[in-house]
Amino acid sequence: MSTLTKYLACVAVVLPAAAWAQQSTDAAYCSALAQKYQRYVAQSTTAPRAQNPDARMNNAVAQCSSGKAAEAIPVLERALRDAKVDLPPRT
Repeated sequence: MSTLTKYLACVAVVLPAAAWAQQSTDAAYCSALAQKYQRYVAQSTTAPRAQNPDARMNNAVAQCSSGKAAEAIPVLERALRDAKVDLPPRT
């Protein structure tokens, strides 16, 4: 087996594993964002009317559970920042 073939075989194994790890990290972060949003923004009785849950936010929370974290994360981050809620750590 040539060196190039060995290299390509390693790349073929490592890249999908790295992509899966990133997706797993994104899913965990998205879940943390959704929980914080639901706890501090959606359920808040003192939040301004503009911050109450709407279809867009409900969709973002649902996307976290359905494997579309990359689409939901920016929406949830913005809502938390707008509500002046600290974002959870991203690990």
